[in-house]
Amino acid sequence: MFRRFALFSLLIIAAPAFAADGSDETFFFKPGDRIVWLGDSITEQYQYSTYLELYLTTRFPDGKFTFLNAGIGGDTAHGGLARFQKHILDEKPTAITINFGMNDAGYGKFNEKLNERYRESTEKMLKLAKDAKIRVALCSPNAIDPRIMGNGAQYFETQKEFYAPLKGIAEKGGARYADQYGQTRAMIEKMMKDDPKAAKAKPYYDGFHTSEPGALIMAYSILKDLKAPALVSNVDIAADGKATATKCKVGDAKVSDTGATFTRLDESLPLPLLSSWTSMLPYANDLKDLNDYGLKIAGLKDGSYEVLADGKLVTKATAKELAAGVNLGLAKSGPVYEQSMGVFKAIQEKNGHVATRFFSIHRFNPPSWLKVSDLEDQKKAELDRIMAIIDENQAKVFELAKPVERKWEVRSAK
Repeated sequence: MFRRFALFSLLIIAAPAFAADGSDETFFFKPGDRIVWLGDSITEQYQYSTYLELYLTTRFPDGKFTFLNAGIGGDTAHGGLARFQKHILDEKPTAITINFGMNDAGYGKFNEKLNERYRESTEKMLKLAKDAKIRVALCSPNAIDPRIMGNGAQYFETQKEFYAPLKGIAEKGGARYADQYGQTRAMIEKMMKDDPKAAKAKPYYDGFHTSEPGALIMAYSILKDLKAPALVSNVDIAADGKATATKCKVGDAKVSDTGATFTRLDESLPLPLLSSWTSMLPYANDLKDLNDYGLKIAGLKDGSYEVLADGKLVTKATAKELAAGVNLGLAKSGPVYEQSMGVFKAIQEKNGHVATRFFSIHRFNPPSWLKVSDLEDQKKAELDRIMAIIDENQAKVFELAKPVERKWEVRSAK
C-alpha cells in the first residue's frame, strides 16, 4: 500500500548562487548580465561558449542574460586590445571572458618577447574593462593534446610557462581567473595514460581546436573555476513517505516498497547530456560539479526499477542505487532531457544571428574608394536591427527553458 505525503511546505532553499559582494566564492555571472566572449578561433567556433551559455540558460531560466561572441580566428591578446573599443566597450557589456594565448605563444619554444607582449596587452584590456566597470573573467587557454598535435610535447610545456603570469595579472587588474589550462592539462595527462593513441578520448580534432568533447571540458573548467553551482535540484523520499526537496517543489508523494509516484516542479533544468560528451565524462567528474539533478528513494525492495517522467522512461536503477541517490542529469532520455535539448537547439539557431551581426556588420571594413557619408549611421542601424532579432530569439530561448511540473513514477522494471 502506498504511503502518501503531500509536500510543498518542505522546500529547502539552497544558498544563493549570486552575491553582490563580488567575492571569489560567488558565481561570476549575475542575472541580467550582458556577456561577451572575447577570444580567437577557439572562441569563434561557438562551441565552449555555447556550452557556457547553455549552462547559464538552463540553470537560470529567469536570468535574462544576453550573449555575444567576439572570437576571431588567428587573433591574439594584442589584436583583442586593438579592437577592444569596437567589439567590447561599444557593446556595453556587464561581463566578459577573455580567452587568448593559444596563438600568442607561437606554437614553439617559450619566447620572452612574445610573453611580454601578451602580458602587456592583457593588462591593458583589464584596465580598459575596469575603467568601464565591466567584470572580467580572464581565462588561460585550453591545454593542447600532445597525442594529436605535431610538436605537441614541447608546446604543452611552453603553454605552462607562457600562461603562468595570468593569475597575478588577474588579481592586479581586479578580474576573476579561470585556469582552463591547468584543469584541461590534468585531464589530458590522464587521457595520455588511459588512451595513449587517442582512440577513444579525443577532445580536439587537430590537437588544439575544439570539437564537442573538448568544448565540454573547456566549459566545465571555466565554470568550475568561476564557482558555478553544481546543484540543479534534489528530491529525497524516505521509506515512510516523507519527502525533502531542494531547489524544487514536490507534491502528492506516494511510496510503497515496490515504487513511488510524485510531482516535481524544478527551479531550473539540467544540462542535456550530449552523446559526444560521453568520452569526456570520466575526466570531468561525470559533471557532478555542474549537473547534479538528484533523486533518492529509500525503502524499495531489491531489484531493478524504471524512473519515468510524464510516462516516458528517464533511466533505470537498482533499489540500492536509488537509496544512495542517482543523478538524473546523466540521463539521455525523457521529457526533461528533451526540453533541455530544445533549449540547446534554440541557442544554436539564435547564435546564427549573433554570428551574422558580428562578421557581416561589426567586422565590415569598407574599401577606401567607397565614399558614403552616412555609412557609420547605416552600420549602427543594421547592428541595432539584428540585435533586436537576437533579443527576440533570446526571449524565446528563455521561454523554452522554463521548467514545468511533471509527474514522476518509479516502478519495477519489466
